[in-house]
Amino acid sequence: MEIQQLLQLTVDRKASDLHLVVGVPPTLRVDGVLIKVHNEAPLTPDEMDRLIKSILTASQLERVTVNKEIDLALSFSQEARFRVNVYYQKGTLSAALRRIPLKIPTIDELKLPKICYQFTKLRQGFVLVTGPTGQGKSTTLAAMIGEINRTRPAHILTIEDPIEFFFDPQQALVSQREMNEDSHSWPVALRSALREDPDVVLIGEMRDYETIAAALTVAETGHLVFATLHTNSASQTIDRIIDVFPPEQQAQIRLQLSNVLEGVFSQRLVPLLTGGRTVAYEVLTATDAVRTTVREGKTHLIDNIIRTSTEFGMMTLETTLAGFVKQGLVSFEEARSFSIRPQELARLVKGQMKTNEEI
Repeated sequence: MEIQQLLQLTVDRKASDLHLVVGVPPTLRVDGVLIKVHNEAPLTPDEMDRLIKSILTASQLERVTVNKEIDLALSFSQEARFRVNVYYQKGTLSAALRRIPLKIPTIDELKLPKICYQFTKLRQGFVLVTGPTGQGKSTTLAAMIGEINRTRPAHILTIEDPIEFFFDPQQALVSQREMNEDSHSWPVALRSALREDPDVVLIGEMRDYETIAAALTVAETGHLVFATLHTNSASQTIDRIIDVFPPEQQAQIRLQLSNVLEGVFSQRLVPLLTGGRTVAYEVLTATDAVRTTVREGKTHLIDNIIRTSTEFGMMTLETTLAGFVKQGLVSFEEARSFSIRPQELARLVKGQMKTNEEI
């Protein structure tokens, strides 16, 4: 198959990803499961070179040759774009292509909790969307930014590598910057953001000490900052941000983070019994108790604060998963495999079943 045919197949199958690796047939990820393209032979090095070179410009090909990897966005059709990572493995070219729908889903369409609407109404602060790779973080962020775009006359500035969802300005003014195309580095782009008069700043991914430090500064100077981080839970997110700094700076960072943090939304995409996937989530909102906990370095208390603060929109991942099991949407075994605290999940599911029997 040609690359255009493989991309169309990815769209037609509603696959989230297309993988191209030498020695293996083209492979799709559908509902989280890898499926080899039927009747396609394993890719040879020559076929891989031809497929990859058909989607790269001369300058991009040069960067791959020098750096051994590259991130880029690929326009395809009226239905989807692709975020592409080209890399070398065992001395041969490979690629992972993530499908990006052109239509940005709404918060309701993604079945996200109402607290996400509250995050979009904030005037300043730091909101983090976290979770493992491939769990829909970018789509959740796009839904929240889309809500701001529809409802607020704000200047939204996104800094991404590469740009994923395109936002057509509605109520808002939207500026989208891409690494290597519109800026040479994350720290420079984030420092420049303060001079670009934004109200809302979206940071595609906080990758290192410099990026996290700059993001905190942007939030501290009166802007609303959204960002992603690869962590498994709200408490782990707080620890990850603080631990990236040298020990002598951590007390100051705890204070800074406690002042600007507004929420952490940690998520997973869980397979449904009827096919497809849905978002399971954990929510932390920055109450006074949470701010004090962060400031004093007692992040081990955060999980318990979440369990006992549902009136503030907080919820553990296990509560969400148990709700799905109760509704017959997700099997207990599947929910357990995504749970951070399996024993708590089992207790919640058992408690719900017992309550139903009593009713």
